[in-house]
Amino acid sequence: MQETVLPAAGAPNSTLLYILIPLLPFLGFLINGLLNKRLSGTIAGVIGSATVLGSFLISAYLFSTFQYQYTVTLFDWISVGSMQIPFSYQIDQLSLIMLLLVTGVGFLIHVYSIGYMHHDENVGKYFSFLNLFVFSMLVLVLGANFVILFIGWEGVGLCSYLLIGFWNKHENFNNAAKKAFIINRVGDLGFLLGIFLIYLTFNSVQYGEVFQKASLAQFGPYTASICTAITLLLFVGAMGKSAQLPLYTWLPDAMAGPTPVSALIHAATMVTAGIYMVLRSNVLFTLSPTTLEVVGIVGLATAFFAATIGLAQNDIKKVLAYSTVSQLGYMFLALGVMGYTSSMFHVLTHAFFKALMFLGAGSVIHAMSNEQDMRRMGGLRKALPITFITFLIGCLAISGIPPFSGFFSKDEILSHVYEHNKLMWAIGLFTSFLTAFYMFRLLFLTFFGQFRGTEEQKHHLHESPASMTLPLIILAVLAAVGGFMGAPMILGKHYLADYLAPLFTYSQRINPAAFAAEVDHNTELMLIGASVAAGVLGIVLAYVQYVSRGVLPAEDEGQRSAPESLVYHKYYVDELYNALFVRPIMGLSRGLYRFVEQGIIDPIVNGFGRITLGGGQLLRYVQTGTTGMYLILMVVGIVLILALNLFRF
Repeated sequence: MQETVLPAAGAPNSTLLYILIPLLPFLGFLINGLLNKRLSGTIAGVIGSATVLGSFLISAYLFSTFQYQYTVTLFDWISVGSMQIPFSYQIDQLSLIMLLLVTGVGFLIHVYSIGYMHHDENVGKYFSFLNLFVFSMLVLVLGANFVILFIGWEGVGLCSYLLIGFWNKHENFNNAAKKAFIINRVGDLGFLLGIFLIYLTFNSVQYGEVFQKASLAQFGPYTASICTAITLLLFVGAMGKSAQLPLYTWLPDAMAGPTPVSALIHAATMVTAGIYMVLRSNVLFTLSPTTLEVVGIVGLATAFFAATIGLAQNDIKKVLAYSTVSQLGYMFLALGVMGYTSSMFHVLTHAFFKALMFLGAGSVIHAMSNEQDMRRMGGLRKALPITFITFLIGCLAISGIPPFSGFFSKDEILSHVYEHNKLMWAIGLFTSFLTAFYMFRLLFLTFFGQFRGTEEQKHHLHESPASMTLPLIILAVLAAVGGFMGAPMILGKHYLADYLAPLFTYSQRINPAAFAAEVDHNTELMLIGASVAAGVLGIVLAYVQYVSRGVLPAEDEGQRSAPESLVYHKYYVDELYNALFVRPIMGLSRGLYRFVEQGIIDPIVNGFGRITLGGGQLLRYVQTGTTGMYLILMVVGIVLILALNLFRF
């Protein structure tokens, strides 16, 4: 239920457990950060991994003993007049699933990082930032009100800046970090305004109070208008954090950071925050059909747009980055058609196969001596058999091939979309075809054919160490079987939907028809057949193009047709943003510096300085150090005092 329920008999009552979940990674951040230069890379990795593992074990215990929703108030926090905002955590189905996701996948990424970052000179600093990232995300999902959510929201934004620009000796990496930080500030402004409007409307920011009042406030168009304004502002924040059009351009550039960071950002933490926030606020969005349409259209446009860009990228991490943007679009598409559970389902399966593929890409890059261009790879399946097999499982999952996890979640999303709008379904299905094509393009260019790297690279090709391959194997298993948590045809029960159902009680009361809508059996089989056919067709075409024919992508300076060039250059969106925003702002800054800073402010400040210095120079003549001069001044002073007194009388 959405109402806030206090712990009663039988409910977990140890506040220490709830404090420890985010506190353990924070302690790892402090230890690794303060003892950075004194700890070896292995010890720092073990500390960072162990703290996240501890949080995972506690989360698993809470998940296994969970009975009903409740809140844990740690202390009174903000108390100003009628505004009372406690620092409290909310334990419910959504927060528990997110806790397991963040700490479980986060732990595997930490373990992987021990091997991947072994030779880096700042391993302690890296793990401290990684722990802080996990801590911020845990605060985000545990918070019982929008203000605590916003703290975690800003925390993951800060950590993304620190980790994307971790190798800060490279100017391009620093620029990528700044880009991520600034674009997210645009979205965060909308989110913050949405929180302000929530408080002004409901006189509270506590989830339970806000959602209960919203569900009972159905008194005409005024409610719809207010909820539309609130949810549109919240969605602006989600567009920035979860990389939706037009605020998506930071995410592909986030590849500048270490590959495990990319996996953490793209799979388990930052980009899922926007989906989590919409799911958490589902009551407000259900009350605003207008916003839901906007969410669905933006999600579909993002999914298709990013998929087309992925067709022409040659950097292995950039392909995965645009696939993340596209899959996030699918999640928002599901939210727009009120497929709330389906969206969460895809968040989970996507976390498994996308973390797997990013870490697999890291294994490839590790073997290729930091080479990321797929045109310089090829034939790696023999030298990296574990990486190849696990990466293949990830590609099958994201392509929607049964029985892998992505098939179940993506098919469920497309089924909801089919009931909502047939044209949107057709575009979503075609996007699924594009996804299968460009993901297997990546697989075939990387692992099939002849090796196209240098002899030195070929000589050093080797499978990654166990600390890297073991997380790949675990994630591959999850990517292979994780979809069965939502496979009603096979299990006879949709476990995830049943588990999350209490979260959508108010939304179901507001719009019962949307929750009751189901496709008939024959239509469901048709939709499954179409979805699988689209994925298989994409794989077959990629095989014909890049294996049978052995086609290689053109070099950067090679000849391309106009459509190919447009897609290869990512529709020139970055160039457009530079022309519309970056250059004008930089020009304005330079103008203000020249005419305001140097022309007005500096002369005023420097003028006061010159006046002070000049006055000091004059006063120096008074302080000569000569006794006779001081006596003369005393006499003159006495004469002036007497003269003034005589004049006054």
